[in-house]
Amino acid sequence: MKAFIALVRREFIEHKGAFLYGPLLLVILLFGATVLAFTVGRVDARFSGAMFTVAPLRIYELGFLGFGVAWSLYLTGTLFFYCADGFAADKRNNSMLFWKSMPVSDFKMLLSKLTAAVTILPGTVFAVALLSGLLLYGVAFVTTMINGTGSFTALGNIAVVYGHVGLAILVTIVCGLLWYLPFMALVGALATAIGRWAIPVSLLLPSIVAMLEWVTLGGLHPFSTHTWDYLGYRTTFTLVEDGYVDVWFIGKEPFNAISYTTDLIARMDWPQVGIGVVFALICLYVASEYRRRSNVNG
Repeated sequence: MKAFIALVRREFIEHKGAFLYGPLLLVILLFGATVLAFTVGRVDARFSGAMFTVAPLRIYELGFLGFGVAWSLYLTGTLFFYCADGFAADKRNNSMLFWKSMPVSDFKMLLSKLTAAVTILPGTVFAVALLSGLLLYGVAFVTTMINGTGSFTALGNIAVVYGHVGLAILVTIVCGLLWYLPFMALVGALATAIGRWAIPVSLLLPSIVAMLEWVTLGGLHPFSTHTWDYLGYRTTFTLVEDGYVDVWFIGKEPFNAISYTTDLIARMDWPQVGIGVVFALICLYVASEYRRRSNVNG
């Protein structure tokens, strides 16, 4: 178990540039640009503070939720590049024999990489997302104080919004990771054989499968097949459409993370999530066998 934890920690150390330093740099640049804009007069603090007094909580909610969406998109893209790079790193840097000497199997070695991809690496980005929301609220509170309309009561209300939106972002990230787990495992499994070309090849495979179905079973065209329809459903994480978010957005009630979480969990296709977990484990097993046999033959 200690060896497995050490492997997961290794993944964080080797990729903290993309999952920690990069996001922190973006937050620092954004915060610095915001402060500079107020300092040099590019933004009227009194006008901004007046805006926050019209519907302050809604503006705070929309701002933080916008940050959450942006960080979720960043995390999704970065994780797929991580899978293409991390699963092939041992072979690429000629350290395969060293890691093979550890008291873990090839399957556990690859499982540690996937575990890092769904735990510590997203957790780091989530922490940075919380920091960006905290800085956003700090700027909003300062502008209202400059405007003369701010109060510590408003700061308390902001804290409540911060907690609700932060919880919603966390739940969304967890559900998104579960939903896209099989695709990350597929990219990682392909990377053990073909390295960083795993991403374009993984995008090509569905087209090949849809083409084969079209040729064998018929249809209007390769993009009008059961395979393509299923992949279109399975690759789109639009579980919040026509749900709580739409109702909240057109209403006047404060954002409620419990209602959002309940709605999201109820709308998740959990059998598909289970199928995805099984598929991911199969991908890792096949990749580990290839890794083990190629090491022996090499």
